[in-house]
Parts: sequence; structure tokens; C-alpha cells
Amino acid sequence: MDENVSVVLVGINGYGSLYLQELLSNTDENVHLSGVVDIYPESSDYYQEILAREVPVFQSIEAFYDELKADFAIISTPIHLHREQACFCMNQGSHVLCEKPMTANPADLSPMINTRDNTGKFLAIGFNWSFVPSILELKTDILNGKFGKPIRFKSMALWPRDLAYYHRSSWAGKKYDDNGAMIFDSVANNATAHFLHNLLYLTGDTIDTSGQPDTVTAELYRVNNIETFDTCAVQLKTKKDVDIYFYASHAVKENKDPCFQLEFENATITYDGNKTAHNIVAIWNDGTEKVYEGPEKYSHLTKLPVCIDAIRKQDNQIPCGPEAASAQVKSIQAMHESVPDVNLFPQSFIHYEASERRYWIKNLVEDLGHCYINWSLPSDVNFEWSIRGRSIKINE
Repeated sequence: MDENVSVVLVGINGYGSLYLQELLSNTDENVHLSGVVDIYPESSDYYQEILAREVPVFQSIEAFYDELKADFAIISTPIHLHREQACFCMNQGSHVLCEKPMTANPADLSPMINTRDNTGKFLAIGFNWSFVPSILELKTDILNGKFGKPIRFKSMALWPRDLAYYHRSSWAGKKYDDNGAMIFDSVANNATAHFLHNLLYLTGDTIDTSGQPDTVTAELYRVNNIETFDTCAVQLKTKKDVDIYFYASHAVKENKDPCFQLEFENATITYDGNKTAHNIVAIWNDGTEKVYEGPEKYSHLTKLPVCIDAIRKQDNQIPCGPEAASAQVKSIQAMHESVPDVNLFPQSFIHYEASERRYWIKNLVEDLGHCYINWSLPSDVNFEWSIRGRSIKINE
């Protein structure tokens, strides 16, 4: 087993700064940062440290591979660049960890999978929870039938975001870039994408697959001046007949961290990131309990040592690769097909908090909380602002 792993980090600003900080502070002398790639490297808080350590800096991945090689490429760049960059790095001989989502365009899925298969390199997708031990233990128990047949799953995450969030980049909240590449940056395809994916992942038939969506009915809303949506409520049915409900918003006054509930024939599993214990608790119908560590008790970069360990062991079995991440991609597209024109919240519900420079919607935390408790869409409750989308059948 070769302990040495060379790494190239593509994208060192934004979320990429977390990877960069981790790699620069890494105490494993056998993990070597061979180079970084960014079109604006001087914007990084760590730029001077990069220079001081004489880490090579490149403005394109082509320029990096013209001079150097890497065992492992980490891609933390805008959504619409993922397919091209991931495929390029695999073709250059690097295993790849690509940040979520895998892509915005379902047409990219097959080329990315084919490139992985043809090169013999793994392609990991950075959905944090799918790499942490407690979620993997929970899924193993699900696969072993310990809870019986899955019936219905739900999750909610309400995270306020200010105007600066939507000005963080030229592609924030956009559907397409200037060349027509799909971005579809939204609350469900970026910040809270982890939690929609987690529901799908936990319905997968194997440890490295997700349950595939069959029908999707969405309600999409916005208060911010974006092309996509900052609020959603979604009802989804998988091809194995599991009902999934997902609620997310950035247009709220109060923060509510992710929670989920999973109902099975013989047990109910709950997690609430807003409670002190932060554990996942399974309770069987006879009162028996099992407690799993909450996923937020682990580092968001647990995926990094998992991938490095896989390279060292020459084991390409990654818990979250394309077969796991593709379900989220298909679900997002179906959500936009369900609601082609995102609905603007009525003016009477809109509040602007000047001190925080953010918009929020009156009673939205309570309204979505009501829907979460009752396994319903807002239109089922006839909220004044609610507009139901079409039911979309996803054909394979």
C-alpha cells in the first residue's frame, strides 16, 4: 500500500477554502498538496501561505496537468463546471472528489459515469452525511431489514440568508450561465441539497446507491431577486414506493437546523439538529431504542480522509459516488418541471430587515413546520400564498 497521496485542489475560494485550510494544516506528511487551481487565487485568505510554502498555483486545470500530476483531485467550483472538470481530471489519471451537487444537468450523468468506468478512477460526490460513520451504520441497519419496510421519510432545513449570499458570485441563484450551461443554484441544489440527498440515499438498495425518484410534485417560491427559488416544499415518491417530503427555505426569520423522520413498518427514526443531544434515535414499535451519533457531530470534511484512505487501499468503493448522487440531480430537474415559473410570495407576507439586509416571510417557519409535522404540502393546508405544481413522472 502506497502511503503517499498527491492532491490538486481546484477552487480555493468559497467552500474550497475549507479544503485548503484542512490541507495546509494537515499533519499527515504523506499527503502532499501538489498544486492549486483558481482563476482568482489572490482572493484566497491563504494566498500568502500558499506562496510561502511554494505550492504551485495555476489558473486552469489544463495548465496544472501540463506540468504536474496528482493522485487525487478535489473539485470545489461552480455547479456548471463539475462535469467538464471531473471528467478531465479522471482522464488525467486522478481520482476525484467533486463537491455537491454532482451536476445540474441530468444529461451529464452518463458521461461522468462512463469516464469513471473507462479510467478506473473513483468519482466521489461531496454530500457530507453520506461519508460519516453514523449515517453509514444507520443505512447498513436499514439494508439489513432491522426496521422493516420503509414507508415514508421527511426532512426540513430553514436557514436564513441575506442579500450578500445572493451576490456571492455571478452564478448565485441563476438557472444558466452565459453559455447556456445549467446551474439551477437554489436552496435545494446548494446549501440544503445534503438533506434532500440524505432521504434518497437512505432508501437506496445498496450502501453506494440512492432510491430513484419516480414522481415529484413541488411548490417553489422566492422573495429574493433570483431566477430560481429560496423556498420549497416537495412531495416525492421513489420507484420502490417510499414517500418523501422535503422542506427548505432561506426566506425565514429564525434559523431551524436540519431535522428528519423516517417511518418504517417496525420503527420510527428521528433526528433534530435543534435539540441539545443532536442524536439520531430509532424507536421500534415495542419501545426498543437504538441511538446513533448525530451526523453534525462529525467534521464536514470526513469525506476527505475517506477518499484518501480509498486511494491508499486501491479500493474504489466510495459510499457516495454517481449512483448515489444522481437521484438528487433528477429530483431537482423534476422540481423545476413541476413549477417552471417560480412563484413570488405575496407582498403582504414579505418583510425586509434592514439591519440584517435580508428578506423573510411572515409565519413561514410556523407554516412549513406545520406541513412537516403533518406530512403535507402548503397547498394541502390551503395557505394563502400556496400554489401547487404539476406532478412530474420521471422516465428512465
